[in-house]
Amino acid sequence: MLLRPTDHSRGVRLGLLMALLVGVLAALNVFAGNPGNMGICGACFLRDMAGSLGFMAKGPRYFRPEILGLLLGAFAITVLRGRYAARSGSHSIVRFFFGVWMGIGALVFLGCPFRMLQRLAGGDLLALSGLLGFLGGVQIGMWFERRGYSVGKTAVVHRALGLLPLLLVGGLAVLWYRRAGLLGPGPNEAGDPPHAPWFTALGIATIAGGLLSWTGFCAVSGARQLLRGPRWMLLGVGCLMLGYGVTLLIGGRSSFGVATPPGAHADHVASVLAMVLVGLSGVLAGGCPVRQIVMAGEGNGDAFITVVGIALGGVLAHNLGWAATPSTPTAAGGVSSAGYAAVITGIVASLLYASLAARTPKTVN
Repeated sequence: MLLRPTDHSRGVRLGLLMALLVGVLAALNVFAGNPGNMGICGACFLRDMAGSLGFMAKGPRYFRPEILGLLLGAFAITVLRGRYAARSGSHSIVRFFFGVWMGIGALVFLGCPFRMLQRLAGGDLLALSGLLGFLGGVQIGMWFERRGYSVGKTAVVHRALGLLPLLLVGGLAVLWYRRAGLLGPGPNEAGDPPHAPWFTALGIATIAGGLLSWTGFCAVSGARQLLRGPRWMLLGVGCLMLGYGVTLLIGGRSSFGVATPPGAHADHVASVLAMVLVGLSGVLAGGCPVRQIVMAGEGNGDAFITVVGIALGGVLAHNLGWAATPSTPTAAGGVSSAGYAAVITGIVASLLYASLAARTPKTVN
């Protein structure tokens, strides 16, 4: 990790440059064909993949290469640096639980924290309400941490375990590429949902995955540092947004305002509550959705369990009518009463679990 307080100034500058490049890469993925302000989005892409596997009765269906790319990039960079180590053994069911809620909250807001940053950098002012909720949720999670909550620490395990996420997703990619039963557009086909050419997106995400792994970038960590130092990760967030925003501006794709930006809705209350849930769950699970995917590529089996939970959350959100609908020039979009109920239930459940876990003694005699 470069974006940490113990690094020398040269290492920090390198980390900030890498974060800038990730923002540029995300923008290039939009230019290549991805939906607006969705160059890279952990929760949305996991939902699309779940749809391609037939788990969703309705909603987008496409085997997103970005997920495979993030895994590949993180794996490759840790191997090249001699730092690959499979890890597991830290409250997997808890991580799965909070992964589900992260997925639901992200689909009500219409984006994970990583996409929230892209929406803001692309000029989507509607995302400000999501940012407010996300910061609040992270602060609530930190409050529980100060009172003893911990998701635990992983331990080094056999290397074969760490390879399972990559082998599983890679195997599914082969099946999809051969058109062996998976749903949605094929590797050389246009269609819904909008997407960049498959190998273009795979290459962009692989580079981004390596950079994200090297820096240890996490939107939750950036939010943690807003109100208390050190602020290296927060600076990384700013660099990522700068790279993304400037690239879009140069390419004429920026659109500042609140008039139906791509993939957004104007229900500010729902956005705040949804991102409170995402921020709180992210702290309690140990990282934002994109960070969980990257950690899975690094060999963290528990992070992959969280990733599976996020995908399930997306499936539930669409199958049960909780996911928000984006605004368009002809439709207001927004969140259903069932979506509100799901988010509030998630917040209450997360608070209840964190309260109980924070009071649990660390040792039992």
